[in-house]
Amino acid sequence: MYKRRDNRGRILHNGEIQMADGRYRFKYTDTNGKVKYLFSYRLDHNDRMPADFKKRGPSLRELERKVQADLFDHIVPDGGNLTVLDLAEKYIATKTNVRLSTRAGYKTVLNILKKDPFGSIRIDKVRISDAKIWLIKLQQEDGRGYSSIHSIRGVLRPAFQLAVDDDLIRKNPFSFEVASVIVNDSVRRDAVSRKDERRFLEFIKSDPHFSQYYEGVYILFKTGLRISEFCGLTISDIDFENHRIRIDHQIYKRGRMGYYILPPKTEAGNRIIPMTPDVEECFRTIIANRKPPRKEPVVDGKMGFLYFDKDGSIMYALHWEHYFKHIREKFNSIYIDQIPAITPHVCRHTYCSNMAKNGMNPKTLQYLMGHSDISVTLNTYTHVKYEDVAAEVTKLGAV
Repeated sequence: MYKRRDNRGRILHNGEIQMADGRYRFKYTDTNGKVKYLFSYRLDHNDRMPADFKKRGPSLRELERKVQADLFDHIVPDGGNLTVLDLAEKYIATKTNVRLSTRAGYKTVLNILKKDPFGSIRIDKVRISDAKIWLIKLQQEDGRGYSSIHSIRGVLRPAFQLAVDDDLIRKNPFSFEVASVIVNDSVRRDAVSRKDERRFLEFIKSDPHFSQYYEGVYILFKTGLRISEFCGLTISDIDFENHRIRIDHQIYKRGRMGYYILPPKTEAGNRIIPMTPDVEECFRTIIANRKPPRKEPVVDGKMGFLYFDKDGSIMYALHWEHYFKHIREKFNSIYIDQIPAITPHVCRHTYCSNMAKNGMNPKTLQYLMGHSDISVTLNTYTHVKYEDVAAEVTKLGAV
């Protein structure tokens, strides 16, 4: 039987030929029934490239093995011709039951991919090194922060996993941890010391302008409420008879959409927390001093909100962020002993850390914070410093 050979006398397999220019070609039919070709100047991996070629590409039989493996595993050729942007859009289309804030995050990622050349790359061409280099570029060249990049990867990793599950590609190029590739430049939101908490509150209480926000800031420090939960509270959520607060919703505001109500961040966020006498007194003062507009605003069936701005609009998170910023700036413009950055979320950190230092049962603290996972309570919110460790060791040593 006649066997085809190359110009070096080597037997060629079915589908292989050597062309007039010296290149090797392999002909095959993909899973869609389409005839395709592979080309290489080398038949075997031990072959040398022609002298005038500096780049050493894969040999024909190396390419064949990959194609044959894909055919055997029914991997769709060319990644189904999907680009990274196409894949992200396909993944997002499967996420129907998500919060508005999450959907806004999806939109941000899509806008980034539409403008960045990375979004137009075909998904089967993306390697792990390509994904890593792109994230590094986002941070070092585009100036994006760690949390922003983490969110982008948070869409692309499951999107590429969807492609793996659909047999469009073999491996997920975004399966690595972000922290192993880029620098975590996130600002750590530490709890403030008891001294700084006291100085901050005393300053607000004595200031002619900012004193109107004293009770709200005090409650944030003493309850650990999320700022969106606090802003969403209505008079009916404050149970003075049983001395407790019901938390089952949050309030947000977004552009033209205006105000809207959402459930707490997690299912564990639905909770009832006890009021201490000092917190209860603050709520009584707020309710006594509240100045709603002539027509009480109603948001998704909720009314009776506690705070309103000068225009009669419900105060939401952004209002309080600005107030905290202005209070700190005024404080530091007066006193040499500066106060650190304090935000509504720092109040939450501080409450959790103080409760932990006071020996509160971790599961109780998890409930009060509305965390679905106790690791969040223990690892994220309880900031322990050397002084705390030293005091604990001294205490145990005295037992």
